[in-house]
Parts: sequence; structure tokens; C-alpha cells
Amino acid sequence: MTVRRGRHFLQIPGPSNSPDQILHAIGQPTLDHRGPDFALLGKEVLGGMRKIFQTEHPVVIYPSSGTGAWEAALVNLFNPGDTLLMVETGQFASLWKELAERLGYKTEFIEGDWRRGVQAEQVEARLKADKAGAIRAVCMVHNETSTGATSHVEQVRKAMDAAGHEALFLVDTISGLASMDYRHDAWGVDVSISGSQKGLMVPPGLSFNALSPRALEAYKSAMVPRSYWDWGPMLSMNESGYFPYTPSTNLLFGLKEAIDMLLEEGLDNVFARHFRLGEATRHAAQAWGLDVQCENPDERSNVLTAIRLPDGHDADALRAVILKQFDVSLGNGLGKIKGKVFRIGHLGDFNEPMLLGTLGAVEAGLKLAGVPHQAGGVDAAMRYLADTSK
Repeated sequence: MTVRRGRHFLQIPGPSNSPDQILHAIGQPTLDHRGPDFALLGKEVLGGMRKIFQTEHPVVIYPSSGTGAWEAALVNLFNPGDTLLMVETGQFASLWKELAERLGYKTEFIEGDWRRGVQAEQVEARLKADKAGAIRAVCMVHNETSTGATSHVEQVRKAMDAAGHEALFLVDTISGLASMDYRHDAWGVDVSISGSQKGLMVPPGLSFNALSPRALEAYKSAMVPRSYWDWGPMLSMNESGYFPYTPSTNLLFGLKEAIDMLLEEGLDNVFARHFRLGEATRHAAQAWGLDVQCENPDERSNVLTAIRLPDGHDADALRAVILKQFDVSLGNGLGKIKGKVFRIGHLGDFNEPMLLGTLGAVEAGLKLAGVPHQAGGVDAAMRYLADTSK
């Protein structure tokens, strides 16, 4: 048996590391979820999440993973057989499409090569061609966790407006929220979807729908059967801080602590920190002579970096070497790029020494695994971090 010392480096793109403050908060004695103290907690986290989403409108919190929030958004808005326009940016966009089809919706998929984000002009062209208004919604992923490509939500909103189309706008920001700038109201999003286990730094188990007035109006005429995911009972009881069924009480303690930590740091500072760590990672990849999966520099994610290996080399074998030798977990390639990429998460409760330790393990692992590369990736990251220190 191998004995490990020190902390395991969990550098997958989520679940992210939960800081001790959040873990300690979760460890508090459980509250009566029908008692007066819980109502105060409920109101605090519901109000706090509005600040995180940058919205003045309601945010619904579910005891589920992000997949549940996908389904909740779809069943509260549409009627059987409605058509949804979706964009293939990677594995998670593809999975959301499959979920929509299982619910009985029709989908149009703008195909992609998994190396870019959503191209706003493609969305605009398709909506302009929809003279009959058959498309009920545009559904997109803000930060595609499988590829490390970030799409410009505000540009897609402008494209929808330019097309003069009435489609609703649904955005998955499960891995983007609380790591990169996201503005539910200012960007005209109707439903924003997220989860607790990424930038919020809370263990998996909470998911979110941030709503717009248009979404609430569409909800009134939606006919798809729903019960657990129904916004109506949630919104009604949330007004007094309660939930219509048993909430994840202790995770809500952790969420309250996470909101406090993020607001104390300041969202702009949170976003700047993620950019800086992401940019340092990209400097390392460039120095190694390895390609980043996302080809467009303007779309490269500050949450994670997916790095391609040369043909003939298995990224999963590299990950296994790094885990065995250095106790560092990296994200695997998913779907069409399985075995072709490894993913470095640089999100959540994360700083420069943690990044440099991760990059050091990667560089040593590349050598041990016999992957062709150039030395100096860690040095390149260190230079960038030193040059950009305040």
C-alpha cells in the first residue's frame, strides 16, 4: 500500500476544492427546516444568490446536481413538441440536448468541432430563417467544461435581438458562475442554470435556476408535466424563506459561507484571480509546445484548460502516471475527445502555489510518460505570475 503525505491535489474542473470555512459551516448541527431560524437562512442564501447571478429577480435552489437544474428549466417553460435551438460546443451541450429530447422536445443542433464556443452569427442566421417562429428557445453553455471554451453570452443576446426573434434564452453557467463575469439581467438571460460544486466551492448537491420576468410569464402556459421541479411551489414558499420539501439544510450552511467569502473578496477580484491563474496555465501549455483544445484565444476559459496530447499518446495514461507518482487528479477527456486531452482545473478556492504545484506535477508527468514536449512550462507560469503580481 502506498502511503501519501500532504494534501491530495484535486485539480479536476469540478467538483472543486471546498475550503475549510465551508466544510466547517456544513458541519453545524442540522436545523429544523420548518423552524424560524431556518427561514432566516433561507432568505439569506436566496438573496445572496441573486447577488452572485447579478439579478434582481428570483433564484430557485434545488437539492440536486446541475443536471436537475437543466431539467427544471426545460419542464417549466415549454409544451410537448416545442423546438429548441442548441449549439454543440462539447460534451455538456450534447448531454443537455439529449435530455431535452428525452423530455419530448424537438431540437435543432448547430454542429461544432468542440474547439470553439458558440458563434453568435450562426444563431442569428438560424433565427432569421425561422420565419414561422417555431423555435421556442436558444439554449447554450456559457463555459463548456469538457473543452475549456467560453462562449460570449452577451454577443448571443445581441444576435437574438438583431434577428428580432422572440425565443427565450437559456444559459448553462454551471462551471462559469462565481469564476467568470456573468450578468443574468444585463445580458438578457431568461433562465440561468448553475450548480454548487464549481466556482461556489460547495460540495455537489445544490443547483440553481435564475429567472427573468419573461420566464415567469412563459411558466404560466407551460404544459409539460412537472412536480418536483415546479417553480410555482418553490417561489411561493421561498418568499418566507422556506421550501416545499426537505432542502439540503447543511449544504445551505455551506452556501451561505461561500456567498460571504465571494462577496468579501469582491466578484471583480474573484474574476480577475481566475483570469490570472488561467493565463498562467496557458503560458505553461505554450511553453510545453502543447495545443490548447480551445483554438480561439478570446474564448479560452479561466475555469479550466484542456490540453491536447500529440497523436499517438494517451491522455488518460498520462493522468494515471501523474496521479500515481504525485497524487494529483486531473480531468479526463470526455466524449469525442476522450483520451486526447487532459484538463487542469484552476477554479474556486485556488491560488498561485496550488497552481505551480499542479503544473510541476504535469511537467514531471509528461517526462515520465514519454510525451514529447519542451521543458520550461512551470518557469513560464512563474514568470507570468511574478510579472503580474501587485
